[in-house]
Amino acid sequence: MPTRILPAGADPDAVRSLTTLLSQLPDAEPQPPVTDSTQLADALARLAAESVDELPEVVVVHERIGPVPALELIREVALRFPAVGVILVTTDTSPGLFSAAMDSGARGLVALPLSYEELASRIQAVAQWSTGVRRHLGHSADVLGGVGGTAVTVSGAKGGVGATLAAVQLALAAQASGRATALVDLDLQAGDIASYLDIQFRRSVVDLAAITDISPRVLADAVFRHDTGLALLLAPAEGERGEEVTDRAARQIVSALRSRYEVVVVDCGAQLSGAGAAAVEMADTALLVTTPDVISVRAAKRTVRMWDRLQIRKAEETTVVVNRHTRSTEIQPALVQRITGTALARTAVPANFKELQGVVDAGRLHELDSRSTVKQALWALAGELGLVKAAEGAHRGSGRGPAGFRRRKE
Repeated sequence: MPTRILPAGADPDAVRSLTTLLSQLPDAEPQPPVTDSTQLADALARLAAESVDELPEVVVVHERIGPVPALELIREVALRFPAVGVILVTTDTSPGLFSAAMDSGARGLVALPLSYEELASRIQAVAQWSTGVRRHLGHSADVLGGVGGTAVTVSGAKGGVGATLAAVQLALAAQASGRATALVDLDLQAGDIASYLDIQFRRSVVDLAAITDISPRVLADAVFRHDTGLALLLAPAEGERGEEVTDRAARQIVSALRSRYEVVVVDCGAQLSGAGAAAVEMADTALLVTTPDVISVRAAKRTVRMWDRLQIRKAEETTVVVNRHTRSTEIQPALVQRITGTALARTAVPANFKELQGVVDAGRLHELDSRSTVKQALWALAGELGLVKAAEGAHRGSGRGPAGFRRRKE
């Protein structure tokens, strides 16, 4: 059986040279190359959604791939697709890099400039390893079901549009349906999930920022277990400490949470930070919350364009959620979708702050009455996004299936 090999790299000349060598290997079946980390994750997710047997045995990652650094990309691939062997192609063959690559989950390292003999030997060894793993796991399409939970980011087009409210209620809906759920506050300078849920906890996301290998014990120490069952990873009480959470740290934190929880909801706030950008880039679903007014919709359009320029997220890969919607407003959801060029959540959240004021002021958002139209809409949105288990909870009639673009199928 031929060995399927997927090359990944941003340098066209390097990828062309690599593909040429791969095509000369015996029993090798090179796949069309991908040029960045997003394309690689998307390609593997599409194949995994069909069957683990559809995945390539080997992925060859060039050191100059982006926007996610090569080692962090390898770590994510190893976590989400454990039956795929990853080889790093690099000019640095020092023991330090070799050790770091192995720690990230790579199965091998090949030096540049490429040598046919070295590449062939490493491809053969990794392909044999991958085949053995698949034989051990079996051939079920559900093999990857427990590896890597669903990550959803919630960002605000501007401050005050209700992103945190949406994030909290989406997480509560997922948890109430029986799915282990983590809620992360990456609004690092102004995060207020703790205030919405009336909790005080001395640990925060900052405590994980400097840790290169987040073990389950370390993660458990940093997480607050709420009465609802939610696992909360809070923003720091001192906003200036948010700078300690880099994009690299955010990727490691989200990856660690995905390995422990079925659903991870991340509140990214309205201000773009490196950490928030990393979370949005690696999320399965990225929500952008706006209200149906000119200022907010313009802000949403600016945000979408910025994400695209910075190669964080394409417009069509972003799902807009319209909050405080009324039938009488001049700006309707369909118009917001046309202006922003995004996907649109089928569920719009109605404007009814009177339902919210009491629980918000008391910091008891989790006690919002089930008859609340706002809660019903947000829990329906959770169903639409596939965050809740089917036919469970008080909102069985909520929408099913993904809203807009999702990067991988559960």
